[in-house]
Amino acid sequence: MELFDIISNDIKEAMKAQDKVALATLRNVKKYFLEAKTAPGANDTLTDDAALKIIQKLVKQGRESAALYESQGRNDLATEELAQVAVMEKYLPAQMSVQEIQAAIKEIIAELGVSTPQEMGKVMGVATKRLAGKADGRTISGIVKELLS
Repeated sequence: MELFDIISNDIKEAMKAQDKVALATLRNVKKYFLEAKTAPGANDTLTDDAALKIIQKLVKQGRESAALYESQGRNDLATEELAQVAVMEKYLPAQMSVQEIQAAIKEIIAELGVSTPQEMGKVMGVATKRLAGKADGRTISGIVKELLS
């Protein structure tokens, strides 16, 4: 079953359970999915990879908004944002631990045969593709810098 269909079914379940946070969050996610499906050149299709990227983007935006609200002393809004993030995270693949990311990047560095910080771009290109959805780009970048310096 595609992620689009799973979200649609979960909207129905949230309606039955009267879970307002999940319902509002999933409706918002579905809105972005529909926009992506009807975008020029999309041919009314949405792959699971594209859907995951949309959810990851929304999760990242939600976390940034929550941090902004907290810095402004609006913990009520921050809590609301984080509740929505928690709903969306259920649809993302499990994130890798720092140790797993380090091991994967060491493997990539060995494959490419790089050893200087000037070659960081080569490693980042391969690492971001290989670890897409499983690790945050900022974390990957920090580990690559650490290992190449």
